[in-house]
Amino acid sequence: MDTPTRTPLRTPPAASSRLEIEPGYQSGFANEFATEALPGALPEGRNSPQRAAYGLYAEQVSGTAFTAPRGHNRRSWLYRIRPAAVHKPFTPLPSERLVANFADVPPTPPNQLRWDPLPMPTEPTDFIDGWVTMAGNGAAEAMNGCAIHLYAANRSMQDRFFYTADGELLIVPQAGRLDIATEMGRIELAPFEIAVIPRGVRFAVSLPDGAARGYICENFGALLRLPDLGPIGSNGLANPRDFLTPHAAYEDREGDFELVAKLNGNLWRADIGHSPLDVVAWHGNYAPYKYDLRRFNTIGSISFDHPDPSIFLVLQSQSDTPGVDSIDFVIFPPRWLAAEDTFRPPWFHRNVASEFMGLVHGVYDAKAEGFVPGGASLHNCMSGHGPDADTFEKASHSDTSTPKKVGDTMAFMFETRTLIKPTRFALETAQLQAHYYECWQGLKKHFNPEQR
Repeated sequence: MDTPTRTPLRTPPAASSRLEIEPGYQSGFANEFATEALPGALPEGRNSPQRAAYGLYAEQVSGTAFTAPRGHNRRSWLYRIRPAAVHKPFTPLPSERLVANFADVPPTPPNQLRWDPLPMPTEPTDFIDGWVTMAGNGAAEAMNGCAIHLYAANRSMQDRFFYTADGELLIVPQAGRLDIATEMGRIELAPFEIAVIPRGVRFAVSLPDGAARGYICENFGALLRLPDLGPIGSNGLANPRDFLTPHAAYEDREGDFELVAKLNGNLWRADIGHSPLDVVAWHGNYAPYKYDLRRFNTIGSISFDHPDPSIFLVLQSQSDTPGVDSIDFVIFPPRWLAAEDTFRPPWFHRNVASEFMGLVHGVYDAKAEGFVPGGASLHNCMSGHGPDADTFEKASHSDTSTPKKVGDTMAFMFETRTLIKPTRFALETAQLQAHYYECWQGLKKHFNPEQR
């Protein structure tokens, strides 16, 4: 058990106290963590003593069924100042920008789709108000599928807290840092990093840089996990020790606060008389975590041909079909290309899976222009796509006798086994590039039956 140094950040107001520590982390993926912000706050040898230390309440939060096999079971025990049940009734909080049931969206076109970045808001907009659903599949109520959101915000959440009961949140910042204060500790998140906030965990987001923009995949299905490595062996891709989970930190604040909940795609609000980030200690394996994408150990070909994108897999949500995932989170980081006599960028392809791509930084090696940081593209099931005309011409005539480094880039993909349906907003927004298809119209005919 850890007992981190406690550093008050300011003098608390009367009738309340606030304890925050500098963010510190525990290493490992889905480990059995144990952390306490006050010595002895964690009970020994049991989970629910008759009277917990410091007058705390014991509360379990479960992310899987009680009877899930031990290797898949996720739950944590929290020791908090007040139980999560202490708040006023929820009332609807209207929001037309969020979708959770993708049976209700417009028909999905088979076109290749691409969007410019969301503009930063001009009115005060916090992390939750800045969400808009771009696409997804399945339904939150069935706990199957996902929703893909973008966010753009320019204000910290002020005395406001949020949780989603629909799924876990995979957050990919593109511009601006996020300071995420969760029930189970603080996460400082910057571009090139990702964070996962479990279903049901309450949090608030501050913006140290004053504005922020990025991507969110809300996973309705099985919890994200590290993929098996198969013939790669015991090492490579994302290493478990590089995933970081925060130490316990708590707030003991009373006042007039707002708790916002997301359930089945709808937002609800409740008055709450205290900060819900009041967990003094916790133990278990259901907790938020972060990961630096620059630590990904990229695997690639050192002989010929371009491997499948499966080698870039960071996290997966498994489906009920062995070997087929509901969600793959794949990145395309800086790397060396060494394959000889090979077309080195991604080949032209049509997939049974559907791909939603984003760009955190730099240039994606299959698109010479038009795909910019903060933007997005969607290539659905069996929609043909691949490098644009300029990229194809350059790659077809480049010298492959020496390695080439693809540097100064970070792209990613949310890939799913089912159709990714764009929302009405996504199909009607001014950010939709009407002329995206033109990037392939310059591909020339090179066929000559007289010459091999």
